[in-house]
Amino acid sequence: GMRPTGRLHLGHYFGALQNWARLQDEYECFFMVADWHALTSEWQDTSEICPMAYQMVIDWLAIGLDPARCTIFVQSQVKQHAELALILGMFTPVPWLERCPTYKEQIEQMKNRDLSNFGFLGYPVLQAADITLYDAAAVPIGEDQLSHLEMTREMVRRANYIYGEVLVEPQPILSPTPRLLGLDGRKMSKSYGNAIYLSDPPKVVAEKVREMVTDPARVRRQDPGNPDVCNVFSYQKLLSPDKLEWIDNGCRTAAIGCVDDKKLLTERLNVLLEPIRERRREIEAEAGLVERVLEDGNAGARDAAEGTMRRVRKALKLFEG
Repeated sequence: GMRPTGRLHLGHYFGALQNWARLQDEYECFFMVADWHALTSEWQDTSEICPMAYQMVIDWLAIGLDPARCTIFVQSQVKQHAELALILGMFTPVPWLERCPTYKEQIEQMKNRDLSNFGFLGYPVLQAADITLYDAAAVPIGEDQLSHLEMTREMVRRANYIYGEVLVEPQPILSPTPRLLGLDGRKMSKSYGNAIYLSDPPKVVAEKVREMVTDPARVRRQDPGNPDVCNVFSYQKLLSPDKLEWIDNGCRTAAIGCVDDKKLLTERLNVLLEPIRERRREIEAEAGLVERVLEDGNAGARDAAEGTMRRVRKALKLFEG
């Protein structure tokens, strides 16, 4: 799933969405709009969560997620997520949560937000519920997310030791997740305004590429450059694999300039994004499409989730209404 806290950008596309579109043909996939997770950092101003969730689903559909081949749903519309998270929280030690690698990192990175709340500390518990509620045998992640999944696996093992084999222990599907930096060389973030969004029109894409950071040591056109420290080149590795040798040699020998490199990148970006933009226009023009997708997806997710919860309630000898 993804938190609806901002528009989706190239980092989301290359880091996850491209892979999601492929996986829906290989697995039974559930893709979740994680609006409750968004509350952990956006609780002071929730006005953008629903609008961003709507736009996020449009992007998902535009990049190729097909409701006929996967389930797209909203976390808060499947109340079993809260029920299972509550149960998992009963036997998850607080030190497990405090040692989560991203816990202190996020607090440090988001100093402008008040994260001193139970919801943020307990984020991994809700995340474990999100995964185990659908008997997920496999979860597509990058290596940087392995520690998150391992905590879920620890919770599952603890539950199964106490109550019997009640939850499925998920395995990682490790997929290459290229990490793109923002246009200015910093982490790609909506707060920095340094991303190319999937919905950006061609003119905006061109303007953003023109402002991208290149080799800071290459001051004049005739100076040779170093592609290894050029942010534009890191994008070209994904967008122009057939031109890498030409770019690399041309940059190092000053046969091509940064303007030439950026012109090619702009062209390749618009080749990638135009079908997504076109599909977005079609989706937005079809009244009620997103609502229908979510209504059907929410219903399917509830059915799957309730099957798991019946098993959990029985294992814990809880009341079954």
